[in-house]
Order: sequence, then C-alpha cells, then structure tokens
Amino acid sequence: MGNCCRSPASVAREDVKSSNYSGNDHGRKEKSGNKQKQITVLTAKNKENVEEKYIIDRELGRGEFGVTYLCIDRSNRDLLACKSISKRKLRTAVDVEDVRREVAIMKHLPRDSSIVRLKEACEDESAVHLVMELCEGGELFDRIVARGHYTERGAAAVTRTIMEVVEVCHKHGVIHRDLKPENFLYANKKENSPLKAIDFGLSIFFKPGEKFSEIVGSPYYMAPEVLKRNYGPEIDIWSAGVILYILLCGVPPFWAESEQGVAQAILRGAIDFKREPWPSISDSAKNLVRQMLEPDPKLRLTAKQVLEHSWLQNAKKAPNVPLGDMVKSRLKQFALMNRFKRKALRVIADFLSNEEVEDLKEMFRKIDTDNDGIVSVEELKEGLQKVNSQLADSEVKMLIEAIDTNGKGTLDFGEFIAISLHLQRMANDEHLHRAFSFFDKDGNGFIEPDELLDALKEDGSDDCTDVANDIFQEVDTNKDGRISYDEFAAMMKTGTDWRKASRHYSRGRFNNLSVKLMKDGSLNLGNE
Repeated sequence: MGNCCRSPASVAREDVKSSNYSGNDHGRKEKSGNKQKQITVLTAKNKENVEEKYIIDRELGRGEFGVTYLCIDRSNRDLLACKSISKRKLRTAVDVEDVRREVAIMKHLPRDSSIVRLKEACEDESAVHLVMELCEGGELFDRIVARGHYTERGAAAVTRTIMEVVEVCHKHGVIHRDLKPENFLYANKKENSPLKAIDFGLSIFFKPGEKFSEIVGSPYYMAPEVLKRNYGPEIDIWSAGVILYILLCGVPPFWAESEQGVAQAILRGAIDFKREPWPSISDSAKNLVRQMLEPDPKLRLTAKQVLEHSWLQNAKKAPNVPLGDMVKSRLKQFALMNRFKRKALRVIADFLSNEEVEDLKEMFRKIDTDNDGIVSVEELKEGLQKVNSQLADSEVKMLIEAIDTNGKGTLDFGEFIAISLHLQRMANDEHLHRAFSFFDKDGNGFIEPDELLDALKEDGSDDCTDVANDIFQEVDTNKDGRISYDEFAAMMKTGTDWRKASRHYSRGRFNNLSVKLMKDGSLNLGNE
C-alpha cells in the first residue's frame, strides 16, 4: 500500500529536535474538515498516539493510500520509517481489510534479513501507522545504474535474494502479488548492503491448492493466469522472472504501447532472446528465465527449484563481464521523466511564489559557489552534502540527466526547483492545475496534440513530432486523442514510464481490461 520505507533518509540523530519537526501535523490535518464515521482498523489495544513514542519527521515517500515519514524512536533515537495510512482514503471494506491483512502478514512472516521488519502497528483517529525498519540505500535499479557496470554475476546475486524472499513467503502461506524492482530497497548505502523486500499491501494468505481471481499487481509483472483470474503462488515466480529478464537486458520481456497490448503480449508469452545483449548471455541464465516465465503455472519452477538451478548455484562462477552501456542506459531511462513531464515541472516552477521558493533559493545560493547563476554537477554534489541533503549519488545523477535536456552538464535555478518538485512526488493539485492550464491553451479542458507540440517546440527540440506522438501513446490512456486533467495528473504523480503505482492499475482498470480481453478472445491465447 504505497512506498514503505522509501529512501533517501540518512539523518544525524542530534540534528532532529523533538519539539519542532516537519510532518508534525500530518495526523492533525485529517481531523479537520468534513466529519466522517470513525472506523477501527486494528484492535482496540492498538489505539494510541504514535507521536508519544516517535518523532514523525519529514516525508520520505508517498503512495495512493499511505505517506511514509522518517521516524525517530524517542526512547533510543533509532531511525525508523513510519507509513501512515489515512483512514479517509479507506473508503471501502476491501480497503480496510487490505490494511489489516498487510499488518497481519508482516507480523506473520519470520524475521529475515531480506524482508523489511515491522516494529509495531498502531492507529489513532485519523490514520493507521506502520512503524518499521528504515531502508536508506535506494531502489534496486537506481543502485545498478549508479554502479556504472552490471554483470551476470551481479544479476544472479540479486535474483537469489528475491527468490529467497519468495521462498520464505510461500513456506509461510503468503503470496506477495506485487513483486517489482520498486519493492526492493537497499538497507543502507554501503556497497554490500542487504537488499530488502518491502510493501506487502497487496499480499494475501493462501492454503495449498487455493486459487484467487482478483486482478492485482503491476502490469508488466503480471503472470498470464492473473489476467485469466485463476492463480496461486506461482505468480510470484513469474514476476521474479520478469525482474531477472530486465536485470539482464534492461527492458521488460512483454511490452506494448497500451495496457491491453501489454496484457496480450503476456498472454502470448513470446520471449525475445535475440536483442542485445542476449546473444552474449550464458545459456544457463536464459534457461532459468524460460523456466520462470513458463506460461503454464503447473510447469513453472517453484521457489526451491529456482534456488537449486545451476545458474544460481554457481552464481560466483557466472560471467563477470559488464553487460554493456546499452543495458545500463535502458535501466536509466526507466528512472527518467519524459520531456512533457520535465516541461510541466518547469511551468510549475515558474508559477511558485517567492515564499514557496525562498528556502530553495537559499539552498541554491549555497551550492552555486561561484555565484554565476548555474551549478555544475560537481557543485551540485558538493553543495548537497554541505546543506545536509539526503539525495544519494545515483539520484543526483539521474535527476540531472532528467532535467538537463540540453546536455549542458549544469543546472540553472529553474531546473533546480524542478528537481525539488519531482522529489516532492507532485502532491500539490493546485500546482498541477496551473501546469495543465499552461498546456491547455484554448481552455477546453484537454491538451490537444498541437498544443503539446507547440509547447515542446518552445524548448527548441528538433524531433518534436515524434516526441509528441510518443507522449500521447503513453499519457492518453483512454486513447481518445487528447489528454484530460486526470490523465495529466496521473502522469505527474505516478511516473511516465512502465514503472506504475500498482493500485493505480489493479482493481478498476485491470478489471475493465479483463472484460475487454475476454470479449476479443485474447484470454484464449497461450496455455490454459
């Protein structure tokens, strides 16, 4: 249910004042406004004020249901993460049950070095709070990109950790149901940091032989039997196989321009081993990918069988030759924004009031040591350390590349603000409406292709037409040839590549998609 334990979050304990901290009013805000019937999510004994035991500091991440904050234990000053799930957003009995089940599953799973640890769960009038281990080492893909090279041996080490998590879950009667790279974080910033699974918000208990029909998960990682509404724990093996495929070549195995196209590609199950760098990847690695992406769940390997596969058993002997810049650049692309989103961020930056940007101005001044109005990559990295920024090197690099469209290797003040806006996860709807209005020149409530084209031309791009077409394929989710505010907001809030927020897709949109697939005969593709 959102981005639990999300990094970055390395804060010196002595710098945090218990009497004055950001995020202090996150619970109080929920108490004002419209009154609603109070619900109890956990048991009565869990009702307590989380702020009596913990200092709730700044925001680390945000999902559809929960906001994760840096959290400091008042008794020993330990740094933790607190995911606060607003009761206002728990609109249905299913939503409430999801939270109860997430807590139950995290308590049920054994303490394991590869699974984030839940310290405690409590609730107050406005929210349910999950206090857990803090992971501050960054996401799986970000670490790979920052490392600069990647090998089969490295992919094998990551895959082993993922499969150990799956094996623990399945042994204890749990299906994760949302395995994806974003749900694996490094515990710390050390090179040998443990990799940990997070976010059990879509996980479910199961008994041997039990089947489920609810479509949940993230589109590119869904097993074919999920789309067919008849699945068991085998779906976790498929998702892990998709991650392994991406680790080895940098792109997902089943890809298309639309959700329906992605689903049809999954159902067809054709795996491409011809594109680079597959010809140079070992036969053993390809064999494991094939067996994990076996369309028939009865023939798919179990977690134990994957861990016993020769490629993982001999991981230390796997080729340690870099898989090439192409794989690295593909992975990097998944972490970047498209030009439309970058432009929108700049528009929002221009709309900000002096009051809103004063703190950012001060930070920019400290970083811009030669006072020339721009900062170099070196100045940015050194300056962010001086002002106690929590950004990892990989995030600094990727954000520079995402914002700096002209390849200058520098950032001006507007670009610097845009970076900051991106890190705030685009939570302010007022800012989004302003940006949308900038593109919607005729004020008809939609961004038309020519309006987008004109806006992109202002950046002096030579390939505007192709870029605009690509953007429309991506953002115009209902394919009506124009971008509505809801589609625009979804793009800004959830990212613009195939790494989407799972709940954005799971219940409503994929249920509708399942009906479409049934009507067009796609569900008859592949093995039944």
